[in-house]
Amino acid sequence: MSSRGKSGVLDFEGRSYPRADLDDLAAGLAAELADDGVRSGDRVALMSSNRPEFVIAVLAIWQLGAAVVLLSPAWKRDEVAHALAVTEPTRGVGDNPVLADLLPTRDLDAPITPGRAVASTPDPSSDAVLVFSSGTAGLPKAVRHTHASLAFGVRQWVAVLGLTGDDRIQIATPPSHILGLLNIVTALEAGAWMRLHRRFDLDTMLGCIQDDRITIEMAVAPIALAMASHPKLENFDLSSLRYIMWGATPVTAAVAEQVTARTGVRWLPAYGASELPVIACNPLDGARLDTVGKAAPGVRVRVVSLDTGEVAADGETGEIQCRAESVMAGYLPAEATASAFDDGWYRTGDVGYVDDEGWIRLTDRAKEMIKVRGFQVAPAEIEAVLHAHPLVIDCAVFGVPAEDGESVVAAVAGADTLTEDELIALVGERLATYKRPRRVVFVPEIPRLPSGKVLRRVLKERYGRPSDQ
Repeated sequence: MSSRGKSGVLDFEGRSYPRADLDDLAAGLAAELADDGVRSGDRVALMSSNRPEFVIAVLAIWQLGAAVVLLSPAWKRDEVAHALAVTEPTRGVGDNPVLADLLPTRDLDAPITPGRAVASTPDPSSDAVLVFSSGTAGLPKAVRHTHASLAFGVRQWVAVLGLTGDDRIQIATPPSHILGLLNIVTALEAGAWMRLHRRFDLDTMLGCIQDDRITIEMAVAPIALAMASHPKLENFDLSSLRYIMWGATPVTAAVAEQVTARTGVRWLPAYGASELPVIACNPLDGARLDTVGKAAPGVRVRVVSLDTGEVAADGETGEIQCRAESVMAGYLPAEATASAFDDGWYRTGDVGYVDDEGWIRLTDRAKEMIKVRGFQVAPAEIEAVLHAHPLVIDCAVFGVPAEDGESVVAAVAGADTLTEDELIALVGERLATYKRPRRVVFVPEIPRLPSGKVLRRVLKERYGRPSDQ
């Protein structure tokens, strides 16, 4: 993943970094980390905002044959401490004081002295990157991708996007998530031109499409919604775009169609997961909004009945399961891995069907994850924070439809003196901002099965009015 000699350029806030310069800076940082004791096979935590030094750090860690542990810069101390306990990195790199308080960390605000880049070929079976994907039954799990699985995913992404060295893209999504990282690494490998943004700003993004002649735009639901509602969208020249890729959540057709009607730009819906980054994508010619597309090259898809566990026939609904060389090597903690597979098939937890022409349609999620603005939120993680309040007797968290995906609702049974504001603030103090409940409903008791499993369906029926915020 660290091949040299590509012609691509990374541009950031007025400065350009040819690929050779990125490799030389990575070599300098790699030498520093080696002097600090980082060795092949180690894990290095990376907690950084969107900036060129993020890319340089990834390349440096890979030059040493070490693995990158990606931590969201939005995380608070408890979340970072959990991630470090799960992955056990030996060193940190980043620009966040939370990480520096918990692990010896190389500050990315300090200058990096270029070194001599050398060709490095890490063991394909060794870990390349660990990204976090929350589970429904506990705290976030680390998804392990090897150099081989990541490289296969990159080749798939290049193929389905039709990406070449002539393309120009921009990255505004967090690089600590699999889609952001995949876009960055794919652009580097294809030799495409890439603009990196410190943070997302719609007018800046639209202006760069116009001025930089961006050819492929990467979007998630909040970006699509913001585009559709922009009062001056027609003022921007977006004619350079071949398409806008929609990922992370199912397409909201009305939003996509409104953008196309106003700009003439079409959409390319795609489907993936942290565990299997590229599952499906629409064809470049003939993309549709009512499906995530067809299986990507090298991906086999089957549908398994939710009732019997048997393989379903074409058009029958069940859990979507996949096999591919780009699938994760497993989770940390390791004991979580077994339940993610069914006889070697990765269980997506998504419910849907595949028609006789291979089009995949998602209809629901078997897992209880809540998707907030493209982020995966685990109900159990928020429930653990709420349960820690001395006046909370019981609680359960669920998602309700919102304009940009879903919003979090907490049902709480407890003392009469509890208030909605204090519980929302409590979650905000302990967890990332996007995990805060949009609404708290106070209930006499939480409906549960005799086994203790929360009946979230009942809560959604009683209290799950769509969020209008």
